Amino acid sequence: MIYMKKIFLICTIFAFHWAICQQSKIKVIESKKIELTSELSKDKIDFYNQSFIKFVDALKLSDKEKLKTLISDKIKYHISDDIIRYLVGGISFERKTEVYKSGYQKLDENEIYPAIQYKYADDKQEPPRDIITVIFENDGKILGVKPDYSR
Repeated sequence: MIYMKKIFLICTIFAFHWAICQQSKIKVIESKKIELTSELSKDKIDFYNQSFIKFVDALKLSDKEKLKTLISDKIKYHISDDIIRYLVGGISFERKTEVYKSGYQKLDENEIYPAIQYKYADDKQEPPRDIITVIFENDGKILGVKPDYSR
């Protein structure tokens, strides 16, 4: 649980740093509520899920170069060894994840991206205690990860 908090903190710091460095119109907004609209097709879920699995595997191996190939160009140059260490320490690689919900997430500038919410397979609560929301670009690259975990 502590590790999930560390992941969230690192992702927040990472997103803030990235937003300051960008010269685009993208703004980082801290939102407690993820609102997924419509539903992704099974083919798209499978496609994006493969990216997420590769991302988790690269984290497990602390493979910075592999991570950079899996994440959006908008954020990849901000990945540091410290961020990888914190993320590796914050994910339970022994617990299996599964798709909980899917859909599209509207971001600040009315841009809409595909998103999948994952839960741990051993979490039988409804709604699940811990959810990881992953936002993708249309090409399958990961744009953002937001763990939402119980306190």
